[in-house]
Amino acid sequence: MLEPLASFGNHLPIKIRFGDGEIARLPEVLAAEGATSTVIVIDRAMVDHPSIAAALATAPGAVTHWVKEPGEPTTDDVASCAQALGDAGADAIVAVGGGSAMDTAKAARLVHGSGRPYADWAAGKAEHADWPTLFITVPTTSGTGSEVSGGIVVTDSETHRKAGIAHPTVRARYAIVDPELTHGLPPAPTMYAGIDAIAQAIAAVAVVARTPIGNGIAFESIRYGVEALPAAIANGADAGARSRMAACSLLGGLCMNISDCGSEHSIAQSIGGRYGLPHGLTIGLVLAETMDVDRTAEPELFDRIADAMGWPDQGRGDGSRAVAAVHALLREIGFPTLRSTGVEEDALPALAEAAMEDYFITVAPHRWTAEDVLGAYRAAWAIEAR
Repeated sequence: MLEPLASFGNHLPIKIRFGDGEIARLPEVLAAEGATSTVIVIDRAMVDHPSIAAALATAPGAVTHWVKEPGEPTTDDVASCAQALGDAGADAIVAVGGGSAMDTAKAARLVHGSGRPYADWAAGKAEHADWPTLFITVPTTSGTGSEVSGGIVVTDSETHRKAGIAHPTVRARYAIVDPELTHGLPPAPTMYAGIDAIAQAIAAVAVVARTPIGNGIAFESIRYGVEALPAAIANGADAGARSRMAACSLLGGLCMNISDCGSEHSIAQSIGGRYGLPHGLTIGLVLAETMDVDRTAEPELFDRIADAMGWPDQGRGDGSRAVAAVHALLREIGFPTLRSTGVEEDALPALAEAAMEDYFITVAPHRWTAEDVLGAYRAAWAIEAR
C-alpha cells in the first residue's frame, strides 16, 4: 500500500505580472493603489535604464530615489534607506534591481514601519505586523527570487555575519517581472544569479519542509534554468534565454517560500559573510558538494532532480547523477572554484562553525555535523579547475 502524503498548507498572496515590457505597468499599479509618495530603491547600475526612467516619469505623486551601491546589503544600508523612507513620508516603496536592492528595501520597510533596528528583527525581538506601506518589486536579475519571497538576508556591518529572517508580511504586494530589464546583465552576475535560482529550486525539492505544490513548481524552475542559463551567459540579448531565466528565478522564489532553502545556503552564507562575495557565487562554489551529502538521505528525490536536469538514468538509484549533472553545468558555464576566490584553506574550520549556526542547515534532509560541513568545504576547496 502507498503511504499517505504528509499534511501541508500553502498561502502565498502576491500579484505577479510577467513578460517583456511589463515595466510600463508600474505607474498604473501605483495609481490604482493611491500612492502619493514613492521611494524607488534602485541598484546603481539601473538608475539610467531607459525603460525604468520612462515608467517613473509618469508615476503619480512624488518620487524619490534611494540608490543601492554595489555589494551585499548591510545593516548600514538598511538604516540609511529607512531614514529616506521616513524623510519622504513614503506610502509606497518600489525595489528595482537584484536581490541586494530588494532585500534592502524589505528590511528598510520593517525598520521604517516599526522604528526598530534590523538587529532586533534578526534576533527575534520585534513583532511582525501587516505594514501599510505598499511594496512593489521589479527584479533586474534572474536569481534570488526575492521579488516574490518573504525572506530577507542582511550582513551585519559590525560582525560581518549574515542574518536572515522570513515572514509573510515581508513579501511584496506586487511583483513586476520584465525579462527585458535583465538583457544588459553581464555574464558573471548572470551566472551567479542563475545558479542561485537553480539551487533554490533543488533545495525546495529536498528539504524536510517540501510539499507537492513546491516540488511541482521547483521541477519546472530547474528545467528552465538548466535549459537557458548557458545560453543567457553566452548571449545576454538572447530574449528566449532571458525570459526562461526570469521564469526560473520567479518560480524558484515561489517554491523556496512554499518549502525552504537548505544546507547549500548555510554553507555558502558563511563564506559570503566573511569574504563579502556575491551570494550567487558562494552558492555555486559549494552546491555540488552539499548535494553529494544530502542525496544520501533522499536518493529518490535527487534522482527526480536529475530527471528535471535532463541527466540520463544510469541505474544507480542513489541520487549521484544529480550531483554529476550540477558538476557538468558548472563546468559548462566556467564557474569559479572555491580556492580561486581567495578563500584560504585554514579558514575552513571557522567557516564550518559559522555554517552550523545558520537556520537552513537544520531543515536539510541530511542531519549535518560540523565534520560533514568541513568535509564539504574541503571537497570544494580541492577542485583546482572545473
